[in-house]
Amino acid sequence: MKIVRITVLVLAALVFVFLAGCGEGTQVPEGLPETPGSTEAPAQPVVDGAEPGQNTPDEGQTPGIEVSFDRDGNPIEIPDKIERVMSIGPSNTEVLVALGFADKIIATDEYSNNIPGIDPALAMFSMMAPDGERIISMAPDVIFVTGMSMSGGDDPFAIIASAGICLIYIPSSTSIEGIIEDIRFMAAVMSVREKGEELVANMEAEIAEIRAVGETIAEKRSVYFEIAAAPFMYSFGYGTFLNEMIEMIGAVNIFADTESWTSVSDEVVLDADPDVILTSVNYIDDPVGEIMSRSGWNGVKAIKNNEVHYISTDASNRPSHNIVIAMRAMAEAIYPEHY
Repeated sequence: MKIVRITVLVLAALVFVFLAGCGEGTQVPEGLPETPGSTEAPAQPVVDGAEPGQNTPDEGQTPGIEVSFDRDGNPIEIPDKIERVMSIGPSNTEVLVALGFADKIIATDEYSNNIPGIDPALAMFSMMAPDGERIISMAPDVIFVTGMSMSGGDDPFAIIASAGICLIYIPSSTSIEGIIEDIRFMAAVMSVREKGEELVANMEAEIAEIRAVGETIAEKRSVYFEIAAAPFMYSFGYGTFLNEMIEMIGAVNIFADTESWTSVSDEVVLDADPDVILTSVNYIDDPVGEIMSRSGWNGVKAIKNNEVHYISTDASNRPSHNIVIAMRAMAEAIYPEHY
């Protein structure tokens, strides 16, 4: 089996290749850049005087003021009043909008312009090479930054933090539980813990409903989920929320024994002969048709049975509450008779 692990540096290079090669209206396959190299600590918002990952604010406290470390474990000082918010990273933006703060977002990143509730006329910055001076001139109270921005090893937002602006890193979580804690953390920072719990409860209810059906499925179908198309095909294994979702649905990821994001060859997929193929690729015109017409793939069960399906790139690749949209679509594509 030919599997090549993707290193953070390789991923960073791949991101820039896609950025250089994608034309107007296309998007980098976000499942690749948003996750590698990320961590999920601390697991909870922490209060003043606590070590990262230990305490959460008491019910009587104002969580937006008491949070003292970001999700990457960096010490932060939250302003008493937050009126001007920047969101760098589409998953951060989706959560902030869901928490009711679309009207407080004064700027975001270039991949957040299609999120409902976001004014496409807002200033938008690069996640990898932001214009620090311009950001500082806009005087945000807080900036939520995706962990992808650190994938190159350096902090491109360091100049902004040195100007005294509250910089809050949200490393792209690789698990469903991590995503849930990201939501709770952001809700705590913005002093809307109840709204955060409501968002989490809705997310968990949808997951539980799907999982309950998945646990009843005895004959599990095998799945190949493609997040980057030929000739540079990529998929994923354990240690990713997408793999968790496939398992909860009651299916088997053909790369379940491989860690994180992987580059694969044709032989791997042909040998595995998956029952279903899913793709979240959105930077070519017809990703499903491209897979269906690949040379030498006509013998694969998924191809023969016309079981190749597109899953929303945004819903499946962004670590936010909207993964449940992708999870439902995946379930219905894999087991239409059960979901």
